[in-house]
Amino acid sequence: MPINKKEIEVKVLSAMDQLRPFLHADGGDMELVEITDDAVVVVRLLGSCSDCSMSMMTLKAGLEEAVKKVAPEVKSVISLSLEAV
Repeated sequence: MPINKKEIEVKVLSAMDQLRPFLHADGGDMELVEITDDAVVVVRLLGSCSDCSMSMMTLKAGLEEAVKKVAPEVKSVISLSLEAV
């Protein structure tokens, strides 16, 4: 059964908005890049988050956990580096 990317996108953006105040407090942010056909959410960490030693913890323990609560069909959340653009 194909996933509903638009529905997942709305949920992911909502989860990201909940984390943004914490990221902004440390000079960082994140943006949604894509949702793949196999339900992987791809984000890009921005600002101080892009090279922070805690960014993987933020991504996995923060965003991925929040996303999976509202969209359990999501398999994982991964990050692209700015250099990958």
